[in-house]
Amino acid sequence: MALFERDRLPSRSALSRFLAALTEEPVEALRTIFLDDLLGRPLTHDQQTGGLVDRAGNTWVVFDIDGTREAARQRALPQGEDLPPAFRRLDEICAAGYTGRKRGEVVRTRTTVAQAHSYQWLGSFGNRGNGRYREVLRKGLVAIGRYLATHYLPQERTLLRLDGQYGTGAVLSDVAGFAFVTRGKEYRLLDHPLIQARLHLPPDQFQQRPESQMVRSLYDCPEIPVGSEGTPCRVVVATHPAGKKKTPVGVTRAGVVYELFFTNLPQQAFTARDVVELYLHRGAFEPTLSDEDIEQDPDRWCSHSAWGQECWQVISQWTWNLRLELGHQLKPQPLRTTEFAPAIPKPRELGAAHPSTSAPAAGYGPPVTATSWKTGRFTGSDFPLQPDGTLRCPAGRTLVPHERRREGGGSLRVVYAASIRSCRPCPLREQCQWQGSATKKPRQVSVLLHPLAVGPTPLLWQDWSRREHRRACQHLVRDQRVEVNLSPSPAKRPIPTHVILSRMQRAHTRLSWETRLARNARGTTAGQIIINLFGVSDDFAELIGLTHM
Repeated sequence: MALFERDRLPSRSALSRFLAALTEEPVEALRTIFLDDLLGRPLTHDQQTGGLVDRAGNTWVVFDIDGTREAARQRALPQGEDLPPAFRRLDEICAAGYTGRKRGEVVRTRTTVAQAHSYQWLGSFGNRGNGRYREVLRKGLVAIGRYLATHYLPQERTLLRLDGQYGTGAVLSDVAGFAFVTRGKEYRLLDHPLIQARLHLPPDQFQQRPESQMVRSLYDCPEIPVGSEGTPCRVVVATHPAGKKKTPVGVTRAGVVYELFFTNLPQQAFTARDVVELYLHRGAFEPTLSDEDIEQDPDRWCSHSAWGQECWQVISQWTWNLRLELGHQLKPQPLRTTEFAPAIPKPRELGAAHPSTSAPAAGYGPPVTATSWKTGRFTGSDFPLQPDGTLRCPAGRTLVPHERRREGGGSLRVVYAASIRSCRPCPLREQCQWQGSATKKPRQVSVLLHPLAVGPTPLLWQDWSRREHRRACQHLVRDQRVEVNLSPSPAKRPIPTHVILSRMQRAHTRLSWETRLARNARGTTAGQIIINLFGVSDDFAELIGLTHM
């Protein structure tokens, strides 16, 4: 704070004028040094990073990539031929864009990258308006790649929880090599034949948040081509009845709200409900941003310069990480383990408890049709499932569902039947019907939904407390005593000369970097400064390189 000649941060307006002198080169260099400093020291002595243990026993490291917007309100300016062109200070950092639920005319988008288990920041990238989200995503992936290389973590066991703005097929190529989960925006996939056919079958699972009364029905659709390139992706469709108000997320069709979730996580390790819960768990990111905003004295947004604003965000994240690291040294604690989702009971145990009404807790596998007992007859595979939920026979007739039966082991049998008026005159009845030309009943085909085979273990989330370590560091700073002693200088002080100040120098406004540094520079003949800190633990003193007394 020597540049401002005060012991606290300046006001937002003074800081904004000071940051206006920054350009791209020093800010990008500061961003590189920030990441180097983060990766230069492990957070704990045992170099743990936390993780997510799936149902198959594999450990994943989770990163959150989230975009937040700040809306700015602007007054209407008078315009006329006799008036100069309108000038707004926010034109450099804001532009027209999606404001969401915030009131304003222009917005600025800020994308942050965080490690979800240690709550360490890896980067902050801001842009005008809606931002260049794909360019920012690539920068974030570079920072994540450096983190993985430093901690010797495999990329194939890295899970990215992306903001909903990345829910398009074009982004799937950018995150190749990573596992991901995001909310989808390409609602035209609801018209895909495979998804339509799956929506006419019973749901795999149901999902409900503890604080909400809304129950989602989940339909798991693997290997769905997404985007213009047709990249295979696992799509989870969540449906719930529409309310009186328009839903802010999803699309409404015939009184039903449809939501899409894109992922490439394996079905054997993550059920459809696990995928949705992992994405909704990103809600913990908002309290993290709120804590960051509280710990910044002026505000999260404090500069009318784009690079000045970026510099302030990097410094704020750096301060956050240092407080977190020092707090771990002051109050070391082991990883805490939370049961993110309970273990799934075996189908036999579930069926014994509820033999006729229970659905498999892990969901269903792909639908399969029953085979015929006689050779030379049409089998169930000759009756493909249609997008409207019916079956189509080789003669082009329609079979509609007539019955659903719960069977042993959690399987579900859906019986489809044709009309007798279509089967009797059919020329293919010798190959189709059991009695051939003497048929008395219409053709029936069974579609079986077997329980999905998943791992037997629960989902485990391993992390540290978000606030406890930072508060330990802040408590030390507020309670410790500091003594600063300045030894006398052997050289004589120069006689001050009379200097005529300008009005701007007297007001301390709009001074350049060189002027501020030269004014506050310490002379070469000044005496040595000795700083004594009281109330600091030995481990903490050794960490920051202090000498014990």
